[in-house]
Amino acid sequence: MQIERNTKFYLRFPVFLRIFATAMKRILLILIVASLLIPAMAGRPKIGLALGGGGAKGAAEVGVLKVLEEAGIHIDCIAGSSIGAVVGGLYAAGYSASELDTLFQTQEWFSLLTDRKTSLMNEPYQNIDGVTYIFGFPILDKNRRGFGIMRGGRIEQVIDSMVSVRGCTDFESLRIPFRCVAADIRTAEEVVISDGLVYKAIRASMAIPGIFKPVEWGDWLLVDGGMLNNLPVDICRQMGADIVIAIDLQQGETQPRKQEIDVGNVFGLADILGINGILKWVANRPDIAKYSENRKDADIYIHPSLPDYDITKFGNKNSARMIQAGYSAAKEQWKELQKLAVEK
Repeated sequence: MQIERNTKFYLRFPVFLRIFATAMKRILLILIVASLLIPAMAGRPKIGLALGGGGAKGAAEVGVLKVLEEAGIHIDCIAGSSIGAVVGGLYAAGYSASELDTLFQTQEWFSLLTDRKTSLMNEPYQNIDGVTYIFGFPILDKNRRGFGIMRGGRIEQVIDSMVSVRGCTDFESLRIPFRCVAADIRTAEEVVISDGLVYKAIRASMAIPGIFKPVEWGDWLLVDGGMLNNLPVDICRQMGADIVIAIDLQQGETQPRKQEIDVGNVFGLADILGINGILKWVANRPDIAKYSENRKDADIYIHPSLPDYDITKFGNKNSARMIQAGYSAAKEQWKELQKLAVEK
């Protein structure tokens, strides 16, 4: 019986050899492919995307994103200020450029940003739960601290619902690492948000002083990141980016200096910092110095031409034109962008 068992084993032995040889071939093939891919991946530069602020002009950033996708560029990290935080946060959460295009061209931005209650549109004056409405516009809220006409509740709800649909309730769950730039209005210091509620961080970054209520975040009272850093190339560098693509919505090389004092910003800052703080901020203008440094440090600088648009020019037709302007500006950098493309 023992001899019979051994005989059967030896008869089956060539089959075991064939199976073993096949398995080893597959393992060897996997190792060869891995040895080729790993150096290529390790050698690929980390690409960061810095999205500047500019209100309605943020639609142009969507046009740039379309070109980046066409070029096959893999974005490794994103930093955004103000409307750049809105576009960047949603893109980091997994929304495509095409989906953002639809958002900008179909959303009723005026009502969204102003928190207007359509049910009160014909009412000259109403006071509901401490909120004073004039023809549906909330102009005073006794329950909120800090200077600012708009509460920003509706934009919070929309962004929250959008990122939540994609399963992104915090920065750690985003598809692309993201940083949101804001400013602490109490100390006039830059705040880079890297964790917490995505929608709340975006809302803080776009809280233009004097227009939107500041956002309380721990010990901070946060407002528009553009107050101190409107083109956050340096934040992408801090995230480890080797190459930074910057999208600048400012119009004209000297525009930041021409805009010496924005009335809304001054009233907003005065509400917290007092007259001495205002004078210090106006004298130093840290936003101008940071903007100039970041603009020079960008590896690929994309500057859509939007001379006929300002931060309030929301609307379907305006958005479509600005998206096209961003697309055209990015296409001018096509050769440089193609060099960064990930081979498929």
